[in-house]
Amino acid sequence: MSWFAPVLSGFALGFSLILAIGAQNAFVLRQGLRGEHVLAVALVCALSDAVLISAGVAGMGAAVAAVPGLAPALRWAGAGFLLAYGALRLRAAWRGGERLDPSDGEAASLGAVLSACLALTWLNPHVWLDTVLLIGSVSARWPGRQAGFALGAVAASFAFFFALAFGARLLRPLFARPAAWRWLDLCIGLTMWGLAAGLAAGQAPRVGR
Repeated sequence: MSWFAPVLSGFALGFSLILAIGAQNAFVLRQGLRGEHVLAVALVCALSDAVLISAGVAGMGAAVAAVPGLAPALRWAGAGFLLAYGALRLRAAWRGGERLDPSDGEAASLGAVLSACLALTWLNPHVWLDTVLLIGSVSARWPGRQAGFALGAVAASFAFFFALAFGARLLRPLFARPAAWRWLDLCIGLTMWGLAAGLAAGQAPRVGR
């Protein structure tokens, strides 16, 4: 069973890193509550993690850390996007009126949803920190078995994103009320601005993805 140890270790680390609600996870939760392009969003997030984890285990983490200016560029790009996305959610909270009613409102297009999802994933420094740098560096503890470690971490991402996206439907009765949406958008907006402020200050707060 020695092959199983790195898989279990990768799964445990990957799941613990992704568990906290941050920019990416809040978006997945919101799409799951709305029932809009849920499968596509979960797949994009999980497959993106698979690509980044594989790159980190293959050694890209060390390369990114060695390139001067790349980390600050990613940090400022992420801060700018989080600031803009947070402003959109705060504006939605201020306006109010949103609720879960299949017969009310116009669903966002698949392109718009996936564009936001990709930006919240690939412009999110926490995703890079977790997948490429941290998981990539920890995988070195399993010489010759890094592939199993990466497989476990990828499996954790798939399990988490699909559980979050499709499990959100259990909360739909609560979010049939406009007040619940206002509170959700307010919390998401403030979280995004808090993350953006931390990134702009040169910090990497472990709030979540």
